[in-house]
Amino acid sequence: MTLNELAQVPGRASEAVLRASTPPEEREALLSAMAGRLAEMRDAVRRGLATKAPSRTGMVGWNAATLWEADDRLGAPLLKRVQAYAMAVNEENARMGRIVAAPTAGSAGTLPGALLGTADHLGIPDEVLVMPLVLAAGVGEAISQTMFIAGASGGCGAEIGPSAAMAAAAVCELLGGGARAAVHAAAMALMNTIGLVCDPVGGFVEVPCVSRNAFYSVHAVAAAQLALAGLESFIPPDEVVGAMASVGRLLPPELRETGEGGVADTPTGRMIALKMA
Repeated sequence: MTLNELAQVPGRASEAVLRASTPPEEREALLSAMAGRLAEMRDAVRRGLATKAPSRTGMVGWNAATLWEADDRLGAPLLKRVQAYAMAVNEENARMGRIVAAPTAGSAGTLPGALLGTADHLGIPDEVLVMPLVLAAGVGEAISQTMFIAGASGGCGAEIGPSAAMAAAAVCELLGGGARAAVHAAAMALMNTIGLVCDPVGGFVEVPCVSRNAFYSVHAVAAAQLALAGLESFIPPDEVVGAMASVGRLLPPELRETGEGGVADTPTGRMIALKMA
């Protein structure tokens, strides 16, 4: 099912994804598995917020806990929570801890940051999050039909972009959005990541990846807010996916997860790469 097709279904998009992807006799097992993934995400957030232990490279490890403990000077607890949750997951990944790739390890913090962060901010229990997680998986699957979801294939727009789209759709549905709104939330989130380069310092998924997940988890919540207010992507969702893939293929190899461009090619980035070689 494409995103355009998903936008046309009546009711909740997650239910359409479940019907299309899973025979009736297997749905209970799938929902149980998704609840398990949700529990793994929450555990990664918990562990990530409880430590400032550095990653093996020493580039990250303390960001999530530091933000979590800091004063909320903006008076924006949702913003702070979403960012801290996202970085907690990615710093666990950098410490070789257990995380759920959603859809990749490098972008693993965006979906739990946005979904769990929003739910906790509003006091929504975890059992309500399972179907939005099903929708997130369906959105990722739809995007993957056009392009491999990986920074190596199309820059970070093809990695953090799909994760932000998945998160935006999930948050939108969590807060009452129907199929059309959820898909347009995904499209708006994806559209505004197109062309983003993948430039991990030293080839490690740490800098700028940890903070990038914090930024794009907020980006996903913002897209959901726009869609819930009735705003839509002017470009049809499937065309947005096509544009993301087209631009990603135009990026030179140096900007596609090789560690040879962007911030990876700064003097500090090159020094770290030599040190870790």
